[in-house]
Amino acid sequence: QVQLVESGGGSVQTGDSLRVSCQASGSTFSTYALGWFRQAPGTERSFVAAVNRGGDVARYADSVEGRFTISRDNAKNTVYLQMDSLRREDTATYYCAATPRGGVWTESFDYNYWGQGTQVTVFA
Repeated sequence: QVQLVESGGGSVQTGDSLRVSCQASGSTFSTYALGWFRQAPGTERSFVAAVNRGGDVARYADSVEGRFTISRDNAKNTVYLQMDSLRREDTATYYCAATPRGGVWTESFDYNYWGQGTQVTVFA
């Protein structure tokens, strides 16, 4: 099993940047594919970005492509989501997730383990 703890959320203005992190513990981090999802009040949880075990393949939701970057540091057991050019519609709780399956996964049901979330608020 793996435990995930997100951090780095906060309140920023439109156009600002923010990096959220997810620290893993409890298992071999490099054997997990990872993803970031988000959920705004009254909406379903939605895919944001995902990365494979080695960190060399990533996928993004259309809404964040070109603005967000997912990366991982297997030596630090951490996955990051760098968010640039933030928009009000990026306001949500951001969750990291892990799956022991190889590849890159974009559906929430593909993931076995979830963090508790970190809030990101973007205001005008």
